[in-house]
Amino acid sequence: MKSLRPNLRILMPLLFILSIVLLTGCSEQFIVLDPKGPVGAAQKDLIWISTLLCSVVIVPVLLLSGFILWRYRERAGSKAAYAPDWAHSTKLEIIWWGIPIIIIIILGLVTAKYTYALEPSKPLVSDKKPITVQVTSMDWKWLFQYPEQGIATVNYLQIPQGVPVKFELTSATAMNSFWIPQLGGQIYTMSGMAMTLFLQADEPGQYFGSGANFNGRDFAQMTFKVDATSQDAFDAWVKKTKNASPALTMDGYTKLAEPGPANVQYFSSFPAGLFERIVTQYAVGGSAHHHGGSQQPKAIDTSTTQGKAAPAAATTPTGHSGH
Repeated sequence: MKSLRPNLRILMPLLFILSIVLLTGCSEQFIVLDPKGPVGAAQKDLIWISTLLCSVVIVPVLLLSGFILWRYRERAGSKAAYAPDWAHSTKLEIIWWGIPIIIIIILGLVTAKYTYALEPSKPLVSDKKPITVQVTSMDWKWLFQYPEQGIATVNYLQIPQGVPVKFELTSATAMNSFWIPQLGGQIYTMSGMAMTLFLQADEPGQYFGSGANFNGRDFAQMTFKVDATSQDAFDAWVKKTKNASPALTMDGYTKLAEPGPANVQYFSSFPAGLFERIVTQYAVGGSAHHHGGSQQPKAIDTSTTQGKAAPAAATTPTGHSGH
């Protein structure tokens, strides 16, 4: 047993260094700490505040654990105090109970403040009018509808920089979770419900988006790119999509809804009321569950829109605490 101790003393630091080297390959996964919008920036602040507050307890405990193991280890000539009858210290009890209680109170207050400030359905403060994007999670792809522009895309999202985006989200199949890490926290998409999420990209660029929920065979392919561009570039893209892309018909949607991954696709129009139809497809009598709202869905027109799509009628104002 003694012959193994020198080897362990060498191996443990090497394993520690190796783990650090391997983890450096995960640096691209820390994009949540590189926010590009007001929601993501506020969430980053909350992450750091929570981490620092928890570190006040965790770091001293870890350091003291190591010190105690070293100080009171079995060894010849040890001068560590031996007090087998020691059982209680009021001062120490106050310290190791009082500090965590104070930290929990502070953490609770900070979290409550940020939770109310980051309510997903709360419009962002801006002098620009938000644009609306209707999001549908499918097996295993994302459908984005732009009701004001009358276009739709699959697995691709383009938004104007500096403009709030009102996402109205639902699911055509299993529950999923919509997530653009650099813009804000994830929010669930659920059948029979329409959630609301406000996000904004403050800087132009291309951002990563994905489903953050396991939902079957090809869940790993439920990713999409988000391009934040100038307003002029966004308007030009909308015009190009309307002029150069096919229309999404009901038959086309039925085909698209079949389980399986999909490539990026663009559509110059889509059936009026398609989003409402998806929201209410499983509801008895055709009325959706309104999570915090009372608005009723309109009648569904299965014809193809040539201009603007019908506005969302089954959307609801509340969201998920991940925002």
